[in-house]
Amino acid sequence: MFLKRSLFFFSFFYSCAYFLAAQTGIVSGRIYDAATKEAVIGATVFTDDAHATFTDVNGDYKLLLQEGNYVLKTKLIGYELAEKSLEIKSNQTISIDFEMRPLSQELSTVVVSAGKFEQRLEEVTVSMEVIKPGLLENNNDINLDATLERVPGVTIIDGQANIRGGSGLSYGAGSRVQVLVDDMPTLAADAGDVKWSFLPIENLEQIEIIKGASSALFGSSAMNGVINLRTAYAKTKPVTKFGLYSSFYEAPKNDLYKWWGKNTQLTTGASFLHGQKFGQWDVVIGSHYMKDDGYRQGEVEERHRFNANTRYRFKRAEGLSAGINANYMYNNGGLFLIWADDSTGALQPLGGIGEGTTNSNYTTIRFSIDPHLTYVDKNGFSYKLRMRYFKTSNFNDTQQESFANLYYGESQFQKIWNKINLSASFGAVLQNGEVVSDLYGIRENVNRSVYAQMDKKFFNKLNLTFGARKEWFKFAYKGTESKPIMRAGANYDIVKGTNVRASYGQGYRYPTIAERYIKTQVGPLVIYPNDSVKSETGWSAEIGVRQIFKVSEWKAFIDASVFRNEYRDMLEFTFGNYGKPFVDPFFGIGFKSVNIGNTRIDGFEISSGAEGKLFKVPLDIIAGYTYINPIQIDFVAERDTGKNSSNENILKYRYKHSFKADVRVTVKKINVGIGVRYNSFMENIDEVFNQLIPGVLSFREKHNKGDVIYDASIGYIIDENIKVAVLCKNLTNHEYISRPADMQSPRSFVFQVNCSF
Repeated sequence: MFLKRSLFFFSFFYSCAYFLAAQTGIVSGRIYDAATKEAVIGATVFTDDAHATFTDVNGDYKLLLQEGNYVLKTKLIGYELAEKSLEIKSNQTISIDFEMRPLSQELSTVVVSAGKFEQRLEEVTVSMEVIKPGLLENNNDINLDATLERVPGVTIIDGQANIRGGSGLSYGAGSRVQVLVDDMPTLAADAGDVKWSFLPIENLEQIEIIKGASSALFGSSAMNGVINLRTAYAKTKPVTKFGLYSSFYEAPKNDLYKWWGKNTQLTTGASFLHGQKFGQWDVVIGSHYMKDDGYRQGEVEERHRFNANTRYRFKRAEGLSAGINANYMYNNGGLFLIWADDSTGALQPLGGIGEGTTNSNYTTIRFSIDPHLTYVDKNGFSYKLRMRYFKTSNFNDTQQESFANLYYGESQFQKIWNKINLSASFGAVLQNGEVVSDLYGIRENVNRSVYAQMDKKFFNKLNLTFGARKEWFKFAYKGTESKPIMRAGANYDIVKGTNVRASYGQGYRYPTIAERYIKTQVGPLVIYPNDSVKSETGWSAEIGVRQIFKVSEWKAFIDASVFRNEYRDMLEFTFGNYGKPFVDPFFGIGFKSVNIGNTRIDGFEISSGAEGKLFKVPLDIIAGYTYINPIQIDFVAERDTGKNSSNENILKYRYKHSFKADVRVTVKKINVGIGVRYNSFMENIDEVFNQLIPGVLSFREKHNKGDVIYDASIGYIIDENIKVAVLCKNLTNHEYISRPADMQSPRSFVFQVNCSF
């Protein structure tokens, strides 16, 4: 009896399952961008909450539906919602493709860095700026730092990035801004600095800049913010680009500075990029060459850079891709550090050329190789494995050679639930640094961390985000220190085009090998090690609003924010008596990295952009103003002003006011652009520079009103493939310094040709 009943129920349920299956059909197809025809990856394809899927790495989807009539829809951040009606019959398989059209430019900017997943720019909870490749091309910026100087709130002082006054002058050691390429760190294992010339800007998708503490997602060195360069993969259509340029320096405004006589100081360069798909392979290769005679005596440079991005999309493992990216640079030249004086030797080194010079000659080799693996399924789950081996070799003639290896690995899991508008990310990071150096000795450090972040959207209006990280760090033969950090934020869409945001983030930064162990001398400046220096901690908070306008043919935005950054045990190189009086140079007087105490930076920022037509002439504008008030919280005038050039409570090497703007007009095939940068007077520096280095005090007394730098360009579009341009940098030939004894470039003219096929 039991056997008969079992057979009956089995037959019944089997028949029901067969009957239900017979009432279903399949709809499949491909989703692609209407403009580029490229596959749209990760788009949601659905009829309702119960019937949904995602497109794979090829833009393909497949959805099982019961017999009936439906409206099939597809959506993705940055694109308009697309939908089509269909009828499903039993056992039927039909194919429906979708063309997805991007939203207007202000609404379609998609960023990844804010939460390690794609979001619309106006919906993120922190202040962000996005740079497109056109800004670099229009200004012939051959290094990324020159472009960053055009971004509101960002300054570069002696190669070190500074966001909203979060850093001063660090002498090339340590950074409070994390610099990434495709989420991978580019700061060297020894000095913790970035070489802007190493970054592969010829293969640029966009640059994302986060302003404010981001250690919860990106770890140490992200105390002050993040600069993430995102590279591009090959598109369906092969693309080849190359550019040529040549420039020359004019005589400085003060003709006595011109040391090169009747010679012409030239800079020439070329770049190349090719991207193409070969079956399941995506391949991009790029190269860059530059030779610069220099405007400062002895400061010459010649470099070669090669890079490649590869990705293989597995056919038999849907959603799985893997590849290897690589970047190599060989660079040699001379490094200028300190001028001779401000009267005739502003562009000549202290000590002259030859024996006794403060210049150094160098050869640098940098190489990185990055294996990566990504898996994305149709239910919103993804896994990423990223690894990096980064080697730096610095040879020079001043007994300051350094060789460093960085090993980095990150494993990240992510799940997106579109039905409930929830995203969750979890990851772990392993990082080791090894250094053999004349400057630092033989050193090693180890960093481990785990992180998590949740992002939730309520009522399609309110975005909430919360993230946390735990860091473990140690130097070899030292104890391990650990630090938990967190971040939180909210963004509310008040009405269409108006978003209000608020955020709070903690920061943590451990000292670099250079800050802790460096010992060197450059002319009259001696730098001592500090084995007892402590890690920095801090936090940043802001409230901001972003308003998007669309009036007739004009599209524009205004973004305004107020912020506060606080740092505990802030690290700065500080002048004092640190050596042995009758053993070390200059009786032991010099600089050392020390924890100066607690600091605070309050400020506000306004940035804007617009594009449209003025009297039928296309016009593009970007502009921004930043104000900061950087102070020491536990300031004591008698103690803290004796070594500074200012008697006021203001942190060293900051600009209180800065303004950036870029305007471009296009008339038929001609485009004209003008850029302006303003920095107020740097009120506070180390007083020792005024006393020890000739000309610093007198130059600062003469140039105490701040600096305004103008750039201009005019270009002509020969056809859709070839563009030529003439640029003038430092149009008014303004004399200015970015740090003491560091005169910047006089006026220069650039001739540029860019081709793409």
